[in-house]
Amino acid sequence: MEMIERYIYAVTQKLPQSQREDIAIELRGLIEDMLEERVGNNKNEKVVEEVLLELGSPREMAQKYRGKKSYLIGPELFEPFLIVLKIVLISIVAGLGLVFVIQTIINPVEILDRFVGLIVSLVTSIPQAVGWVVLGFALAEYYGGIKAKDLALDKTWNPALLPEIPDRRRQIKRSEPVIGIIFYVIVMVFFAFSSNFFGIYVFQDEFREVVPFLNESTFSSYLPFVLLFFAVLIVKECIKLISGKWTMKLVAYTFIINLISMAVILFLITGEAFWNPEFMSDLVQAGVVTEGSEGYSVAESIWINSTRIVVIILLIGLVWDVIDGFIKARKK
Repeated sequence: MEMIERYIYAVTQKLPQSQREDIAIELRGLIEDMLEERVGNNKNEKVVEEVLLELGSPREMAQKYRGKKSYLIGPELFEPFLIVLKIVLISIVAGLGLVFVIQTIINPVEILDRFVGLIVSLVTSIPQAVGWVVLGFALAEYYGGIKAKDLALDKTWNPALLPEIPDRRRQIKRSEPVIGIIFYVIVMVFFAFSSNFFGIYVFQDEFREVVPFLNESTFSSYLPFVLLFFAVLIVKECIKLISGKWTMKLVAYTFIINLISMAVILFLITGEAFWNPEFMSDLVQAGVVTEGSEGYSVAESIWINSTRIVVIILLIGLVWDVIDGFIKARKK
């Protein structure tokens, strides 16, 4: 019956992914046995409700399967916590490793200094990353975990309150937020440790230099806001990972986070000191374009309109993110 499947779904969603299938089979068998003892094969909705009420609310049943323990990060969040922690750590190591490789290619003479810098960066950044992830999930547990009012609601729980099993089209593939987190963490690493890598790479038989997009003399003052921008986007992906499906509540969170992200990025890239003021002259000196040529005019036009182009692309992406989530959340 549908009510049984909804109950099993509500219970298993509060358990680790690796245990859900086995516990679903076990719980379904338990319910079937209880029904058979009462009415044999003459099942009806009223008897099913009585059995489910006897078993208790989905929260109580899930608690029985995992046992009662004191914890900083509860069982419902522990699996996504481990996933995010692994993703962040692997991404930081990969990002710093990539920075080291690029730095070595650019200046192989200083490979020893770069390697020492890599070790120092790993030692300082990894504990910070672990701390921020733990803090984030601990806050999520504290503000979104089981409260006294939730326990009170369990006492008056009724099978009629069981949520519908969501349409598969509403579900969020785990790979989507995972890829997003990896991308944002690696980009954060590049901005934090080697922002000068964002630019035009000049090769003449071999690598010569990078003509930077950003104003290196003032970028340090913008860095906290850049990191905030990507941190907010990572939070959004973590919420998607924890939710696992599109809901109107998740759409609202996404809308708010995207608004914050857009405000931060507008503050950043519209600042006069954010972009490299000597970009065109640096291109000429690097021999990429010749001043007065058609190529120079095209490059200058693109550079002048770069802020507008970036804003439009980001705006489209963030708006579509909300619209796509809204469409999926409305599916039954």
